[in-house]
Amino acid sequence: MADECFREPRLARIYDALDTDRGDRAPYLDTAGELGARRVLDIGCGTGVFALLLAGRGTDVVGVDPARASLDVARGKPGAGRVRWIEGDATALPPLRVDLATMTANVAQAVTGPDAWRRTLRGAHEALRPGGHLVFETRDPARRAWREWDREHTHRVVEIPGTGAVESWCRVLDVSGPLVTFRWTYVFAADGAVLTSDSTLRFRERAEVEADLTGQGYEVLEVRGAPDREGREFVFVARRPGAD
Repeated sequence: MADECFREPRLARIYDALDTDRGDRAPYLDTAGELGARRVLDIGCGTGVFALLLAGRGTDVVGVDPARASLDVARGKPGAGRVRWIEGDATALPPLRVDLATMTANVAQAVTGPDAWRRTLRGAHEALRPGGHLVFETRDPARRAWREWDREHTHRVVEIPGTGAVESWCRVLDVSGPLVTFRWTYVFAADGAVLTSDSTLRFRERAEVEADLTGQGYEVLEVRGAPDREGREFVFVARRPGAD
């Protein structure tokens, strides 16, 4: 199930205004161009920002996400008719044949259960044409990014057109092995409403991810650094073997 920040309509509508730390979009666009991808599956597309950037370049895009509220936001954006939107996840896709599947930002880490993760990788594998690529990022556990997920580092107030000022901050609720659970709080100045959204991410070691990919039939071609978060994330480039 998607977190509240994606499935609660009021939070989904302001997500883009608050999600400003997305320097990964340009590198993913560059990777799609580098791989010559004409058909892309955007897994965990959320409010559709990356999918619409791809579509704006003439790419045939399928965006899949389990949060209806986020997809409603995506469908209301200019150019949304150029993207095929699917409510769901990578474990139950219709027949597809894409050149590239992506999981940007926190999507891969948000799939926390080992079985769900394997089924996600398998679903992406089935959607790829032979020779197609899967590209996604995940944080390096050694950097312990969650140490800065507190009010001191995350608190801000953003003025959002049509909504007014929204105050937000994050705090960690629990760290249990590779699982980190945290809560975002949102305060709407217009009516004083307070909404929260709890999330859990799984921090996987590089070797673990590579083994998972190999176990689901991929060739791991490269593990890159993230240009926008140098030394803090792994970017995996994997391939479904074969030729189209």
